[in-house]
Amino acid sequence: MTAESKSEIAYRLIRERIDSGQYVPGYRLVLAPIAQELGMSVVPVREAIRRLEAEQLVTFERNVGAQVSLIKETEYLHTMQTLALVEGNATGLAAPFITADQVRRARAVNATMRESLSAFDPQRFTELNLEFHAVLFETCPNPHILDLVHRGWNRMKVLRNSSFSFVPGRAQESVEEHERILELIERGADALEVELAAREHRTKTLDAVLAYSDEHRHHGEPQAAPAA
Repeated sequence: MTAESKSEIAYRLIRERIDSGQYVPGYRLVLAPIAQELGMSVVPVREAIRRLEAEQLVTFERNVGAQVSLIKETEYLHTMQTLALVEGNATGLAAPFITADQVRRARAVNATMRESLSAFDPQRFTELNLEFHAVLFETCPNPHILDLVHRGWNRMKVLRNSSFSFVPGRAQESVEEHERILELIERGADALEVELAAREHRTKTLDAVLAYSDEHRHHGEPQAAPAA
């Protein structure tokens, strides 16, 4: 096996773990353990990391070493602010059309999210979170707004975002807020009230992540900016 092919194997492994969210933004890529896992020297692993660095998926910082690239805080901020507005509006518009069966489906997903808190997996929780919200916003009668919601969620995927990796305590609050949104829909609350509740739900996650980022910056730690 040539050094080049070993480098390709190492590259593929690391890239897949970054894409899947196993290696979250800020995750430190230590050469020796990866090399040991693959049964090779650190040289091809280093080459793979340099390739990932050229693709801007990995950064190298002094006193930190190689780590999965952090997401630009402003990009996260703008994406979450936009998603709060369009998803909130889509959920509000959808509310009068959401059936009792859809509410049951959303509540079942939320119950799974609640159960998952005991053995918390941020990536899985994020997937369930999308599933929950999709049950609600997919009923939105305005296809243009719905398209903007889909774009927002897709942007979060590109950002390899799982906010709950950084603020796991936010997950419990999120589950409770989901229940409150469902209760509003069940009692036929005004569409604007539902919209504002859905919007606030999103911005609370944004606020929690930004507070985390700010706290770590002030403590002089490597900034682990948000990874939704």
